[in-house]
This record gives sequence, C-alpha cells and structure tokens, in this order.
Amino acid sequence: MEKTVLVIGHRNPDTDSVCSAIAYAYLKQQLGLNAVPARAGKINPETQFVLEHFGVPVPKLVDDLYPRLSDIRLAQPPTVRPDASLRDVGRLLVEHAGLKSVPVLDEAGSIVGIITVGDLAKRYYNELSIQDMDNGATDYRSIVHTLEGQLLCGELEKTFNGKIKIGASEPATLSTAISPGDLVIIGDRVDAQLAVLQAGAAGLILTRDTKVTAAARQAAERYNAVVITTPYDTYTTARLINQSIPVRLVMTKELVTLKTTDLLSDVREKMLAAKFVSYPVLERGRYVGMIDRGMMLVPDRQEVILVDHNERSQAVEGIEDAHLLEIIDHHRLGGLTTGAPIFIRQEPVGSTATIVSNLTWHRGVQLPPALAGLLFAAIVSDTLYFRSPTSTLFDEDTARRLAELAGIEDATVFAMEVLRQGSAIGKLPVQDIVRNDIKEFDFGEQRITVSQINIMDRQQALERMDELQQALNEFRRQEGYDLSLLMVTDILGEATDLLAAGSPQTQLVHAFGEATAAGCYHLPGVLSRKKQIIPPLTEAYRKID
Repeated sequence: MEKTVLVIGHRNPDTDSVCSAIAYAYLKQQLGLNAVPARAGKINPETQFVLEHFGVPVPKLVDDLYPRLSDIRLAQPPTVRPDASLRDVGRLLVEHAGLKSVPVLDEAGSIVGIITVGDLAKRYYNELSIQDMDNGATDYRSIVHTLEGQLLCGELEKTFNGKIKIGASEPATLSTAISPGDLVIIGDRVDAQLAVLQAGAAGLILTRDTKVTAAARQAAERYNAVVITTPYDTYTTARLINQSIPVRLVMTKELVTLKTTDLLSDVREKMLAAKFVSYPVLERGRYVGMIDRGMMLVPDRQEVILVDHNERSQAVEGIEDAHLLEIIDHHRLGGLTTGAPIFIRQEPVGSTATIVSNLTWHRGVQLPPALAGLLFAAIVSDTLYFRSPTSTLFDEDTARRLAELAGIEDATVFAMEVLRQGSAIGKLPVQDIVRNDIKEFDFGEQRITVSQINIMDRQQALERMDELQQALNEFRRQEGYDLSLLMVTDILGEATDLLAAGSPQTQLVHAFGEATAAGCYHLPGVLSRKKQIIPPLTEAYRKID
C-alpha cells in the first residue's frame, strides 16, 4: 500500500494553516500523490466556522511524528489454538524456516500465550516426560491425531493423564506391571492385548496397524477402555505420543505485549528489560502480529509537507524524525535543516493560501467551489481583509478570483463574518485566549511565545485586560518560557494592545517604547505579528546582545 504523505500546518493552527493544508493536499492528490491534510492542534472558532460553512471535514489531528510500532512491518507467523498439540507446533516450526515462536490465540482471536522452540526443547530434555503424561492431561482425540491413527474402541473426548508403558513382556508379567489408568503400547503381541486390559489399563495402542483381537475388543468395551491403532513402530509411537500434549499446558502465559501506538524508543526499552524472544503486538486490545528482538526497528520515515511555517519551534513534535518533502510558506526562514534538497515555495505575501491557490492554477488544476471558499477565508483571516501591512495586491487579486469560484455573492459581508467569528474574546476563557494562534520563537537562548487574538470591539478587550494579564503570567510560568506576549488586535481600530509576561522586558521598550499605565503596550497601526512585532523585536535583541 502506498504510504501517506501528511500536509500539515503549524502548532495551534489558524485558518490559513488549516485551509492551506486541505487545499494543497487536494492539489498533490490531483498530481498523483497520496496526500492527506492534517492539523497539529485544536481548531479555533473562526476555522470551525469556515469549515462548517463550506461543508469540509476537519483534518485529522496529528500530535507528533515520532516513529511508533505501527510504522514497523510486523511478522505474521502461523498461529495455533490452545488445544492444538505439540506435534502441530513442531510441524509449523519445520515448515517455516526461521520460525522461533508460535502465538496461541483463543476462539475470539485474542492472544493467550506463546510457545517457543525453547518451550519444546525443555519439554523433551527430560526423557522421563516421554514416558509419563500424568503432568499433562490430554484427550484421546489429540493422541489419535498425533499418531495418525484410528480409534477402534472408546471415546475421543475422554481425557488421559496417566502413564505411558510399553508392553514388551510376557502376558503374565504385564498383568503385574500394569497399573489402572496406564496406556500401554503393544506391537504385534496379540496374546498380550487381553492381559493388559484385564489388568485395568486405560487402553491399548497397537503399533504397525496391528489388528485387535475379538476378545480384546470385547474386553475394551466391557471395561470402557480405548483401543487405538497407528502405522508407526513402537519406538516412534513412544516418542510421538508426548507430542499430543495440548499447547495450553506448555505455552508461556506471562506475556509482555506491545501496542501499535507505542513509541519505538519505548519498545526498545521494553525488549531490553524483558529479554523475551518474541512479543505480541496489540491494536485496541486485539492481536495484530509479532515482533522479535532480531527485527530491525528502523521504520520508513513519515513523509511530510509543511505549510504556513518553517520553524522547528512551530512544527509538530517529532518533525526531525520525519522525511520533509516540501515547504509552502510566507514567513521568515526559521532554521529547519534537511538531509537532501527539497521543494520550497516561499513568497512575501499575506497568506499561504495565496501561494497555494496560484500553485494550483499554475498546474492547471481546477479548484472545487468549497476549496476556493476555504482559501478565500484563509486570505481574509491572515490579511485581516487586506488591512494588515503584510497584505499585497497579489493577495487581493487572488482573493477576488477565489470568491468568484466559490460563488460568494458579497465578499465583504462574508469576510467580516469570518473576522467576527475569530473575534471571540468575549466568549473564550482567558486560558484559551493566551494560547490562541500562538507561535514560538527562539532569540538566542531566549524562548519566546507570541499569541494573537483579533477583536472587533476594543472596549470589550479592555474590560478583560487584568484577567488576561494574570492568565498570561500563569501560562509563561507553567510552560517555562522566558517571555510570553499576547497581541490583542483591534481590526476595525487598526491597533494592537500588547501584553507581556516575563523579564527582563528591556527589549520590548527598545522595540515598542514605554508601556502604558495599564501595563501593556498600545501600538497604533500594528496588526501583523510577522511584519510589525517579530522584526523590531529581533532587532532589539540583536542590539542589546
């Protein structure tokens, strides 16, 4: 089966990252790639509104890209039921070269044990076990099956757990040597058949297909004993009968199981600690295969295309373990490295959706109306309907064309509704607001986050400034960042109130001037994190360093 390529945006996704991932995955699908859109976090209210409006499902959530056991091709050895005989297992081990263990499954398909080559070796190491089955109850059906014989008298379902004896003596001697419950192997000694049964034996095993005498058959029926014939000689029969023991009596029941969701790093640790040969693998509690210590735990890396970001700190966890194929973005270069050249499309426009739209048209692929609507909404969201200083004429021309393809009658009305859905400061808990549309940046050894929430009414935001500041302080402390910023951006007023938590804040004064009496930085004309917050902050850190 062809491997899936994930198209995914940044952590704490916004409308642009989600909609661009969906549309770019569609483009790659049309070009023959098995691409699937994904998201690296919770969908915000604005994005949820856009997806529902155009009837597009939410992309699947990907928490991390760390390799898991599900990325390994599992072994699928033959399996047996608990009532299978050791003879059956032995045949499997011979027929399948290199087979070291056989899983034992119950009727529901759940694993109940494992039987290994070592288990069989232990069984046969003690020669006494070949002559003695009082520690391993089995039924006559299994004995007949193992000896490839026939039952002439008795019940197949009846259990035998006594001793195995070979009737090589004279009838008179056998009469005293046989104990009740013994199963006696007799060759062509027809004269001994009756004597053994009269001594109270549980039954006879006649080797080389020897016929049972009429008197012996009558005695067997009278004493409720069994009579079995087998084509094997006495020596082979004595050795084979031990193999009629059911697997459930010999198998290892104390299992160390693994799950397909286990990280490979954890799997290796479990294997080192347990030191078993083989390990059953479960998926949602059901057995799906085996893995053994000899298998190379080197998975095929997940192939990934990043949209709307290119910094390690913003990417889904485990990106360093993935195979990065492409980057489609409109932000600054952020330091991700690759082992081989990759395709990168990075343009100084207001939205990744603008790049994706034009790549689609350039390839001659028609956008379905729903996807055109998603991309239009993404441009509106990222450019604040062309109010942001990151917005370009290219964004406007692209958005106009998308609105027509999507059948949006009044682009301005719909755009304002999208922005209104994103202006949720009066609805969301403060803990969610300080994490809204959050991105992480590294300035030397300083780890900084910048969150942003758009509003349509600044007065509504001012009423919550104190609790927002407290929530931001708590967030920074819990997560261990050096500095955490929150942009409360008034779209209609075209200004931002910047809240800060952490110290020192010398760089903020250099970049944005003195804070207001309320403790925040009021920044008229500032709408863009990418163009109006990060660049002056970067310069301030450079100067102070």
